Amino acid sequence: MNVVAIGGGTGLSTLLRGLKKHVGASSAPSIGSLSAIVTVTDEGGSSGILRKELGMLPPGDIRNCIIALAQEEKLLSQLFAYRFESGAVQGHSFGNLALAALTQITGGFDKAILAVSEVLRVNGSIFPSTLADVRVRATCADGTELVGELAISGDPTLPLRPRPEHARITRLHVDPAEAEPIPQAIEAIRAADLILIGPGSVYTSILPNLLIRGIADELHASRAMRVYICNVMTQPGETDGLSAEEHLGTILDHAGPVVDTMIVNDSRPSERTLEAYAAQHQFPVVCDPHAVEALGVRPFFGDIISEGNYLRHDSDALAETVFRLCAGR
Repeated sequence: MNVVAIGGGTGLSTLLRGLKKHVGASSAPSIGSLSAIVTVTDEGGSSGILRKELGMLPPGDIRNCIIALAQEEKLLSQLFAYRFESGAVQGHSFGNLALAALTQITGGFDKAILAVSEVLRVNGSIFPSTLADVRVRATCADGTELVGELAISGDPTLPLRPRPEHARITRLHVDPAEAEPIPQAIEAIRAADLILIGPGSVYTSILPNLLIRGIADELHASRAMRVYICNVMTQPGETDGLSAEEHLGTILDHAGPVVDTMIVNDSRPSERTLEAYAAQHQFPVVCDPHAVEALGVRPFFGDIISEGNYLRHDSDALAETVFRLCAGR
């Protein structure tokens, strides 16, 4: 089957890393084609600097997806992930700089992605959701506006803090609103048998893709199975206190009926991990299956996390859950 994954941040690359093992596999489950549609609204770190200084689209999320889908020798992937620790290029990753250079050489960001994908023998296709210079803008409950990805997600160098009730985000916009998707992204959606949305930050990784003009309309019209993969933990400043059904409701409220099924984690992290996350104002996303069904979406549960220094979606477990869903189990 043809699979399209939509998102950004670490969530999308984690999902792709598990799915790529099934591209062209000789035994079921097998993926005929795998495409990623990636947000381009990042303004932080190396991506933000390159965006400001060179006027290019932010390469960080694209780079992570390229590395996740790469089939080449491990050393080359390490090279593209390498981040300089000193000098004029401190904070930049080699992959970001390579994409910046190739954008200049090839004359386009999309062409640069294709060139790097060929070098690393990427097992799939990677598309920015748009080639327009887009930024996100959030409206809060008290009417104030947050302009830019950093204003919404918070400065990663500072401690995470919950957003006060009066300042909760109620609406997200992309500027310019008329930004067009790239044709290849639309073609991939139209050819898809399975569309996966997330996991990732609702306001800075997922919705920025769905709000690009035309993408939500294509998802409405699609006959593919449309699956939203819900986050495991709440995110301070974006989804403080939100349940799984409220995550889902936010997406449906912005993009319309783009989800048939929602994958939700049903494995409880250790108490030690929960205490560490609570100190950062992050808590498990709880789910009321009946509330999900009331939104017209089927809840589907799976053990999809791995624990280490951080709590993350597990690439292989997430892929296995996706295919279990497709098989109706």
